[in-house]
Amino acid sequence: MTWRSPLALVRDALRGQRARERDLRYLVSNLPYEGLEKGKQPNRHFYSNAIKTTKYTLLFFIPMNLFEQFHRLANIYFVGLAILNFVPVVSAFEPEVALIPICVILCLTALKDAWEDFRRYQSDRKLNNTPCFIYSRKDKQFVERCWKDVRVGDFVKVFCNEIVSVDLLLLHTSDPNGVCHIETANLDGETNLKQRRVVSGFCTSDPEFEPESFNSIVVCERPNNNLNHFKCYVEKPDKDKVGAGIESLLLRGCTVRNTDHAVGFVVYAGHETKTMLNNNGPRYKRSKLERKLNIDVIFCVILLLSMCLVGAVGHFLWLQALPSVPPYLVPNSNGHLDSPSLSSFYMFFTMIILLQILIPISLYVSIELVKIGQIYFITNDIDLYDEETDSRMQCKALNITEDLGQIEYIFSDKTGTLTENKMVFRRCSIMGTEYPHKENAIRLTVIDEPDSEEEVIFNQRPRPLQKGWSLDTEDTNPENTQHHHGSRRKSKGAGNAQSNVAFSSPLETQVIPDRKLLQQISRAESSSSSSSRKMDPYLDFFLALAICNTVVVSMATAQRQRASGFPRYCQTNNPLDTLSSLVRKAGSLRHILTSWQRMPKRTHTLSEDSVIEEDHFNPPVKMERAGDLNTDGAQTCSLHVPPQCDKPAATSDKLCYEAESPDEAALVYAAKAYGFTLLGRTHDSVTVRLPSGQNLVFEVLDTLTFDSNRKRMSVLVRHPITKEYVLYTKGADYAIMELLGTPYAEHLSGNQKNMVADTQHHLDYYAKDGLRTLCFTKKVVSDKAYESWSANRQRALAAIDNREQLIMDTAVQLETNLTLLGATGVEDRLQESVPDTIMALREAGIQVWVLTGDKPETAVNIGYACRLLEEEDLVINMSCKNKLTCTSILDCTLEEVRRYANEPRNVDMTPDISLVIDGYTLTMVLSSDLQDRFVDLAKRCRSVLCCRVTPLQKSRVVKVIREKLKVMTLAVGDGANDVNMIQAADIGIGISGQEGMQAVMASDFAISRFKHLKKLLLVHGHWCYTRLANMIIYFFYKNVAYVNLLFWYQFFCGFSATTMIDYWLMIFFNLFFTSLPPIMFGIMDKDVSAEMLLGIPELYKTGQGAGEYKFSTFWVSMLDAFYQSLVCFFIPYLAYQDSDIDVFTFGTPLNTISLFTILLHLSIEIKAWTVVHWVIMLGSVALYFIVTLVYSAICVTCNPPSNPYWILQSQMADPMFYLICTISTVVALLPRYMFHVLRNSIAPSPLVQARHLDRLDPSAREQWIKEWRSFRGGGQVKRSELSTPPSPTLETPADIYPQSPAVSDIMGDDFTLNVITNYQRPVHT
Repeated sequence: MTWRSPLALVRDALRGQRARERDLRYLVSNLPYEGLEKGKQPNRHFYSNAIKTTKYTLLFFIPMNLFEQFHRLANIYFVGLAILNFVPVVSAFEPEVALIPICVILCLTALKDAWEDFRRYQSDRKLNNTPCFIYSRKDKQFVERCWKDVRVGDFVKVFCNEIVSVDLLLLHTSDPNGVCHIETANLDGETNLKQRRVVSGFCTSDPEFEPESFNSIVVCERPNNNLNHFKCYVEKPDKDKVGAGIESLLLRGCTVRNTDHAVGFVVYAGHETKTMLNNNGPRYKRSKLERKLNIDVIFCVILLLSMCLVGAVGHFLWLQALPSVPPYLVPNSNGHLDSPSLSSFYMFFTMIILLQILIPISLYVSIELVKIGQIYFITNDIDLYDEETDSRMQCKALNITEDLGQIEYIFSDKTGTLTENKMVFRRCSIMGTEYPHKENAIRLTVIDEPDSEEEVIFNQRPRPLQKGWSLDTEDTNPENTQHHHGSRRKSKGAGNAQSNVAFSSPLETQVIPDRKLLQQISRAESSSSSSSRKMDPYLDFFLALAICNTVVVSMATAQRQRASGFPRYCQTNNPLDTLSSLVRKAGSLRHILTSWQRMPKRTHTLSEDSVIEEDHFNPPVKMERAGDLNTDGAQTCSLHVPPQCDKPAATSDKLCYEAESPDEAALVYAAKAYGFTLLGRTHDSVTVRLPSGQNLVFEVLDTLTFDSNRKRMSVLVRHPITKEYVLYTKGADYAIMELLGTPYAEHLSGNQKNMVADTQHHLDYYAKDGLRTLCFTKKVVSDKAYESWSANRQRALAAIDNREQLIMDTAVQLETNLTLLGATGVEDRLQESVPDTIMALREAGIQVWVLTGDKPETAVNIGYACRLLEEEDLVINMSCKNKLTCTSILDCTLEEVRRYANEPRNVDMTPDISLVIDGYTLTMVLSSDLQDRFVDLAKRCRSVLCCRVTPLQKSRVVKVIREKLKVMTLAVGDGANDVNMIQAADIGIGISGQEGMQAVMASDFAISRFKHLKKLLLVHGHWCYTRLANMIIYFFYKNVAYVNLLFWYQFFCGFSATTMIDYWLMIFFNLFFTSLPPIMFGIMDKDVSAEMLLGIPELYKTGQGAGEYKFSTFWVSMLDAFYQSLVCFFIPYLAYQDSDIDVFTFGTPLNTISLFTILLHLSIEIKAWTVVHWVIMLGSVALYFIVTLVYSAICVTCNPPSNPYWILQSQMADPMFYLICTISTVVALLPRYMFHVLRNSIAPSPLVQARHLDRLDPSAREQWIKEWRSFRGGGQVKRSELSTPPSPTLETPADIYPQSPAVSDIMGDDFTLNVITNYQRPVHT
């Protein structure tokens, strides 16, 4: 290796930095330069693949760690005092002794940091040495190397079940269609397979890829942390540019599945990979209690300075009062004494050193230990464990556990958070005709009530479609009936073959077809005319269901292999890593076997009305038309399948659908139930089997993926029969209806020309019934239009600047003049115990907001189902289309709500007002000029429901409420669209559900069910807050009470900073004798049992707002500490007055009395005694006597001229010692004890009353709880107060603004404000 000058090294470093900071990178293959020195490598400026996540090095660990620790001001304070003690004129202790406490604290913290960093080093080394395969020009093959050896510009080959080591641009796969399947569980927690495609133009039929033949230039953007976007193009030697995006990028950390091997070009390596750029480590949040603590520390500093000032002034006055120079005042080296003023100045700093423990040095370490203990008990709570997913509560933020007990606002997502995110196909509307799927609805009812006798008939699996459908009204197959009778466990195992596939429980996959719709499809299929098949909308509708998605098809027999023994992609400090094993468990067999568990009855949306209401739900003409195929209801219509289809039929039942969302899976399974089976999907084709058994292979020309702006997705295919270019589109109704062109077929009857209006009517009904709706359309694109559009599309894909906008513009350009096919209604069921949880949170004084992207009708229905909205609520529904309307309505509504709250009969009542607002109106009310008025209105509402909101709006709402109202907020969600909201709140909670782990990885805490929020907040949150608040107050009290003993002694020693207690015993007092009891108190104390906290949610209110850690509580404890210190000092002083005892003989009883007083003070505060409490309390007393006795026996000349030799032994032989200790302790604690007795007897707090109830037997306790809830006005007792309409002015929209002409003028199509007193919603069985 040649020597290079430092100047050359600096020059290369600057060039490398400039190369890395360019917006575009031009990368070439490393193969032509293999073997050359680094300076001649074209990609040398970019990082290698070696990673380093450690914070320290062995050489610089001590200075770097000390630098980190000195970011905490308390450490600087104590180190400064220890250094100050080395100055002779101000020293109070021996300098070496003064260093001991801070050195112990710094060493313990350094050991913890060193251990954590060593674990990171081990993880890095294991990861960097993981084997991979890199192409070598010298060896003419792929050779095994380590991950750390990979460079940008290399060619890497990955095999099935291997983890990708770098960010690879996919150039070749073993799949002839150029498709590679990957699993991104390590990145976002999603276990479903995703497709990646070879860059266009590089997919060849050759089984092997020759990297040496690659002579193109790869131009890509600068590395960023966006996992969903990638801009790149490949410039070939002929200057032809081929665009590539995220669909051709294999990200570091993802796993190759169902693909034998793949070869890619390295574009990013090491710390520049997208995965590593997302690895920001744990976020630091400061709790509300910690912020209050810092303020009290400042008060303690002020108190300390005041006491030191008193000592300095007292020393000055004492010196002034001396008639002559006493012999114990030693002159300086010049033989002169310092002046009184100079001596008092020095004494000020000496007193700071003497009284320094007024600032608790061990408080911060104790708080960290307490929080670790609290987290241990939370994560190991069996009630927060979910057996279905085999997951338990996770805590990612170690320093905000106490904030769980102070929450005032909860912001929740709906889908997957309140609901299960298990989509069940319920109804559909095709060409304006609605098909209610009554049989399937009954099946779902039976699933919820497995003991019902009807399970014999309806809880069956649909027969294989290839053998024909039976439309008989009664099931006459005794074998099938017997097989399913009482066999709940067998039905649970139906999904075993798909145990590794998301969204594949029997609840989601099994659909019983609608009889009338089967007849309609049978009529269409029975026609042999190709022209009728071309025009038949029913076939097109189900083809759209099967084609318009991104579902990946795999065989159930080809189970996904897990790479055993292969090093996982993990780093100790990466929040993505600890979840990977958990995510894999979520797809286990237990997930399938328990998916048929009983659901709460209130989640049903099936009712008698919904089954029999077709007579008034559909227009009469259509009902007659649909019914004339089977007038007597007993005829059978079956599809005849050719015999040659029997063999393929055996394989269709073994298909597994890997869907990215449960909506897509539900629709594909619905299409399969009607015989339209999705058999396979590649990047350029999709294969669908028709009910007749014929396989159609559609050429996929392009896929216009879903985005939050368009709210739809489309697939452009070439029809295999008609050879037409057909665009199938699905999306939200409001995003589809405005793009419709002419009706589907002009030759239909006049009534069916109104199908768009009828379909919209059906959609509105679906939404009111709580179903998620989608519209499906079709468009035939001419050859000329397609050629023009395709050219624009290719230019957009190859663009680097503004690429996303150009791609979206091309999609919008094509998605016009669509032809409506129909719509679907999919049910997303409520999770178990969601209504009970929301009611408990509301009774606890927490306002619950739901922020969802669903339609208002759907959201309102779910709001009633989960009891976010009550029947007696006044529901204000705000929907405005312009700013003027919004301003006027907001002002008038706010005025009415204020007037309602100020009415005499409503003064002591909680306002039962709920607000429903859509996303467009929300954008206007969150503007700067309306923001305050909206917040004022929202805080007067018991619940708020925001519909059609975007992820950014969710986070905006959370920030506005948190900042304007100064309240503690909590956000809970389960998907990537909830990440912004979770990170904006004081506490973010992720639910590990069906949408991957993005929300979990961005959260502070992770749960698996919404119902766990109840115990997490009401029990653990309350405990964590009360424990930590009381422990901190106790810590301040303990230190002030002990330090004041030294302060009172200064009045009798001329304020000379002399101590009557040995230095070592003073150090041991705080480090050992009184350190464990408060830590135990902070971890294990229970002021109220979990049963009472769950039974009486109102107890949670004690922690909200100021809570128990109040300004007054702190200063009352400080005054009590001053009083106790006076008693502990002056009773022994008066007892030993005029005696000849020495200073340590006087100080030893003081030390002992202080120990007993401080520990018994804690005993009064402890609410729940356990064996651990007794052991630690008695152990602390025993440790004090053992250490003091041993120290007094062996310390002969430890502290000349006065030595503590045999002091305690002599004291314990004197009865006066025991009498003084007893009297002093009793007198010191008597006021606090009497205060507790009087307060608990005369004016008991809710917590005290709850503790009394805890001592009763269960039956008496239940009766007391009922009376308590009645007295407190909580729960359902409050319903009686709501029976009378609170205000006649809020009953109808017309009465709301009787004196506002401006409002009446603009009330029209631009404005909707409904105040509903009795909302008629579907009856839930």
